[in-house]
Amino acid sequence: MEVLVLGSGTSHGVPMIGCECEVCRSKDPRDKRFRPSILVRHEGKAILVDTGPELRMQSLAFAVKSVDAVLFTHTHADHIMGLDDLRRFNDLAGREMPVYGDRDTLEDIRRIYPYIFKETQEGGGKPRLTLHEVERDFELFGLRIRSFYVMHGRLPVLAYRFDEPHGGRKIAYVTDVNSIPPDSLDLLRGLDVLILDAVRFEPHLTHFGLYQALEIVEEVNPGQAYFTHISHHLQHETVNAMLPDRVRLAYDGQII
Repeated sequence: MEVLVLGSGTSHGVPMIGCECEVCRSKDPRDKRFRPSILVRHEGKAILVDTGPELRMQSLAFAVKSVDAVLFTHTHADHIMGLDDLRRFNDLAGREMPVYGDRDTLEDIRRIYPYIFKETQEGGGKPRLTLHEVERDFELFGLRIRSFYVMHGRLPVLAYRFDEPHGGRKIAYVTDVNSIPPDSLDLLRGLDVLILDAVRFEPHLTHFGLYQALEIVEEVNPGQAYFTHISHHLQHETVNAMLPDRVRLAYDGQII
C-alpha cells in the first residue's frame, strides 16, 4: 500500500490569494499546497479520498490516470468541488464510479450536483456514480477500511483507517479535526502511518494546531506521522527542523 498526497493545504490553498507573506512567496515547491486529498494505492487499485477543487490539476501534476473508488470525509467545498472531474475517470475505466460517504454526505452530493442524477441532454458528459452509504468496517480491493467520526468544530466528519491483509501496513487519514472522541482515538493506535490535520501553530476553532497534533501523535504513537491541511503559517523546511524525527509536514506529490 502507498499513499500519494494530492493536496496538503487548507481551504484557501497556498499561496493564498492576495497574500505576500514569506510562505506564499516561497520558491520551495513543498510550500505550494493544493486543497487536501490523498490517493491510496493497493494491488493496482486506487482509492481517492475527497475530490477537491483542483482534482484535475492534481491528477495532471502527479500523473494520476486511474481512480477505482472514492471515499468522502465531508462536503465542505475544499473536499467536494472537484467531483465533476470524476467523469474523466469514468471514461478511462469504462464504468461507473463507486462513491462512499455517510448519509448526510450522499444527500449533499445529490443536492449540490442534481444534474448527475436526472436525465439530461446528450453531450457534455457527466459523472457516472454509484453511491454507497459507508459502513463502519468494510473491505475494498483487499484493504480493510474502517470509517469513524472525528469532530470538526461541531461537525462530525469521517476519518479512515486502511489495513493491509496478513498483518501488513496500517495507515490512517484524519483531516479537518479539532477533537477526537475516545473510541475513534483507539482506532489510531498501532498505526505505521498517521496523516493528521495541523493547520497552524496555535489552536483553531475547527482544526488542530501544530502542538495539539503533536500531543495526539504522542498519545497514539504511530511509526510515522505526517501533518496535512497546512496553512501559509507553516513553512515546510523551517517547521520540519522543529519536529521530532518521526513527524513531518506532508507535501503535495509526496508518496508515503
